Amino acid sequence: MTVDTLPIGEFAFRAGVAPSALRYYENRGLIRAARTTGNQRRYERSELRRVAFIRVAQQVGLSLDEITAALAELPESRTPTKADWAKLSKSWHERLTDQIKMLEGLRDDLTGCIGCGCLSLKRCSLYNAGDKAAERGSGANFLIKQAVAS
Repeated sequence: MTVDTLPIGEFAFRAGVAPSALRYYENRGLIRAARTTGNQRRYERSELRRVAFIRVAQQVGLSLDEITAALAELPESRTPTKADWAKLSKSWHERLTDQIKMLEGLRDDLTGCIGCGCLSLKRCSLYNAGDKAAERGSGANFLIKQAVAS
């Protein structure tokens, strides 16, 4: 093993994920590993950045398909630069802004709704008089869609 590569156990520890997650990411093409003559995985240290990116992207709500598409834009032959990451993150700015608005709306409106005591958006005469929410479709229409629209 060279200094520039890590076996799966050490890499998993450094990345903060289970080895099974690394194998899954590798199968999806999100990260790459070389193989030894004994068929053991060896990860370059630069792959730690990709795993960190995957974890952060998942935490902000991106799907693995979206993450896969984003990572496909990064160079394979070199470690991504700060400019590479900046370009990638810029494309998500609007989405994250919308998510923040939704979460703020949820935070601000959720307690007001629950605070009336009825615990039912379907019957609430203050928030959903005449069950108008049904016209908008199923789900938490007032809490989710309104927050994004505002």
